[in-house]
Amino acid sequence: MAWNSPTRERRVLKAGHSSIAVTLPKPWAEAMNLRPGDLVVFDQNDDGTLFLKPSPGPTAVAAGVPYLVEAHSFESPGLLERLVIGAYRVGHDSIEIRTQVALTPEQLEELQQAARRLLGVSVVAQEPNRVLLQNFIDPSKYGLPQLVQRMKMILVSTIEESEELARRGTRSRRLTSLREETERVLALLVRQLFLASRDWSLARRIGSPDPRQLLEWRVVVHALEELGGLVGEIARDLQESKPPASARDPTLLSLLRELKAGLSSVVDAIMHPSLETVAEVYAESAHLAAAARDGARRLKAPAKRRGVHSAFVAVQRSAACLSSLSQVALDRTVAGGNGTLLAPPA
Repeated sequence: MAWNSPTRERRVLKAGHSSIAVTLPKPWAEAMNLRPGDLVVFDQNDDGTLFLKPSPGPTAVAAGVPYLVEAHSFESPGLLERLVIGAYRVGHDSIEIRTQVALTPEQLEELQQAARRLLGVSVVAQEPNRVLLQNFIDPSKYGLPQLVQRMKMILVSTIEESEELARRGTRSRRLTSLREETERVLALLVRQLFLASRDWSLARRIGSPDPRQLLEWRVVVHALEELGGLVGEIARDLQESKPPASARDPTLLSLLRELKAGLSSVVDAIMHPSLETVAEVYAESAHLAAAARDGARRLKAPAKRRGVHSAFVAVQRSAACLSSLSQVALDRTVAGGNGTLLAPPA
């Protein structure tokens, strides 16, 4: 139990004529937002231990009940896809679409496309006026640290593709698949956070033993989501730019290498916090931002028109994301008491 409380023991108290009671730890009650009069539920394990959690609220996702979307028709392109992705991200397993007007082939393809963009989702029923999508993923099998590491690997691969584009100017065949994989992992990360915020037991199993750590994970996922968009933007800018960017400004290749190294370092610092490592990655992100800003200023007008300037700006914004991630690593280091003497001895 990671609450920094003075003791894990509680004395059994008499409550009324025939009942007994045990008080709840204050940090846990505050983290669960419990107030006098709120309901809690518990289950008894075979060994006699009790599992306790707050009772789900009226807005909780009901297990096994499809999220139903009914409308006369869906005229706006992309709306069906966004509805399905949104329902998946907030934790629904079954998503049912119903219409009074038969779905068009384009709308059915849109729903199929939505399923392909989500890990573990398939179309399990299809009728002219009804489509049912089902998620088959067990959330307890996907830990937050493992998913963040997977995101790091995808983004590093995307940056490596950008390096090749800057070096040779050839078109990349991997960018589309990398972008799709980025979207799938990010959607699952958001889904895991929503589910963990409603189920403390799940939060513990997927890597957040203290529910208050979910706020840190939200910051991490948000920064990675923004990084995913920026790294993809850099690759697209370089793919559309001719001739190779390195022929105009070799600084860009250096910045991409620095961005790739910084991303790997900051994720490692989040997973294994130490004050010395965090100080290094924080300084690296500041240096990267300054170097990208200076590189953008030195670009000549023709290079700016060919999109290279946008790549420099995206690198600069990516450095700000690395800075946010390093702040999370710093918070974890301080919370864990992992202090290290930074200054060398006299």
